[in-house]
Amino acid sequence: MNITTDLEAAIASADLVILAIPSAFLYQQLETLPVTCFEGKYVASAIKGVIPQTFEVVGAFLKNRFNMPEKDLLVIGGPCHAEEVALEKLSFLTIASGSEGSARKLAEILESRYLKTTISLDLYGTEYAAVLKNVYAIASGICHGLGYGDNFQAVLMTFAVKEMDFFLATCSPMERDVNDHVYLGDLLVTAYSQFSRNRTFGMMVGKGYSVKFAQMEMNMIAEGYYATRSMHEIVKNLQVTMPILEAMYQILYEGAVPKKVVERMIEDF
Repeated sequence: MNITTDLEAAIASADLVILAIPSAFLYQQLETLPVTCFEGKYVASAIKGVIPQTFEVVGAFLKNRFNMPEKDLLVIGGPCHAEEVALEKLSFLTIASGSEGSARKLAEILESRYLKTTISLDLYGTEYAAVLKNVYAIASGICHGLGYGDNFQAVLMTFAVKEMDFFLATCSPMERDVNDHVYLGDLLVTAYSQFSRNRTFGMMVGKGYSVKFAQMEMNMIAEGYYATRSMHEIVKNLQVTMPILEAMYQILYEGAVPKKVVERMIEDF
């Protein structure tokens, strides 16, 4: 195996490319690459975010920017925290693609004693769900920081999955079961887990830290922060109502007081 900092050369020598950097930085990393650089290759995204420059999920961005067919695009979905994978704790992955054959190939590569895989044809819905669950995990953290207990968290997640289902049916209509582990399961682990960066970030904001200070204190990127702004723009263009997403946008980007915003949000439940 050769290690290189030459991205174009690395892509040229690969049959399968897995993208795994924060969505906020993907555009600038790929913007100088030629349109044909991914031709004949499979590209899988492990990124749970929206490209802020284009307001597209990664699959849509690759399709539009590099003319990639959906059969060569893949999404790696959870619930699957890297910390538990490193500890070889049993985890489940869903591989989504525009092609069942492509999804199955990557699923077979990733399958192991402690990694079980399933496949899906819901390429864009799987991505959008992964983006939204980070926003909802921030909401969970904020509510925990404000002193709301487990009883309320259960209600919050119930409304979050309904909001997610409504959005997916609007932006990417197809037959899907939102109670599947790639949707509901990933939402729950991100909202409740001790490893969740988004929940931790939200908890700090709920306890009174400023958004800027909470970001500085985090050693890792909380994707939900960037996703909140991008999803707010997408939802605005679709003209749909999503109370939890809107509440997070007001807190993170408009400087609204978390306690007051959450109280108003609860009135919409």
